[in-house]
Amino acid sequence: MPATETLFDSIANALYEQGYAITTQAIPDALTQALYQRIQQLQDDDFRQAGTGRQQEHQLNSRIRRDKIRWLGNTDSSEKAWLDFMAELQTYLNRRLFLGLFSYECHFAYYQPGDFYRKHLDAFRGQANRILTTVLYLNPGWQPGDGGELIIYNAENQDDELLRVAPTFGTLVTFLSEEFPHEVVPALNDRYSIAGWFRLNSSNANRADPPR
Repeated sequence: MPATETLFDSIANALYEQGYAITTQAIPDALTQALYQRIQQLQDDDFRQAGTGRQQEHQLNSRIRRDKIRWLGNTDSSEKAWLDFMAELQTYLNRRLFLGLFSYECHFAYYQPGDFYRKHLDAFRGQANRILTTVLYLNPGWQPGDGGELIIYNAENQDDELLRVAPTFGTLVTFLSEEFPHEVVPALNDRYSIAGWFRLNSSNANRADPPR
């Protein structure tokens, strides 16, 4: 089985069994390096302060989250390569798990020292929008004392910490968006990642549902 298909198969199995998957150093190294170089090339004014909610409900609240973001597109070769990679994963998961994933959106996330994102869900039950969350970490040389972990909480008891994931270079986290509350704790160093979501097509005759 090719390496990429092996990765996709392990993600599918973990999602089916427990609702989340943590894979380390599984992404092609050339792609991870290219994405890291890309985010290093971006200037401060390429990023904007992240908020919560979508469209009319979007708001900034520094008590909830303090990271800065920049959405990925197809104009840069490394960004396109990541979007293509995720499109392959989407096709595989739809075939294996019949998830009905329709589109994928993602952004670079930049946390400066002390930045955080309080506990939250990426989607609420019954809204049928974000189905699957992905996070790829782009932090070479990250050490255990650097902080910045992703904490995932138990779906049944939201006060019960399920696991902590260090944002080490090349680690990919995938989980069901409606199921797992999670947060990002403050880091001591600059912290980089790509956060993304596979979505259903929830458009109807009266309302379009764009990717973002």
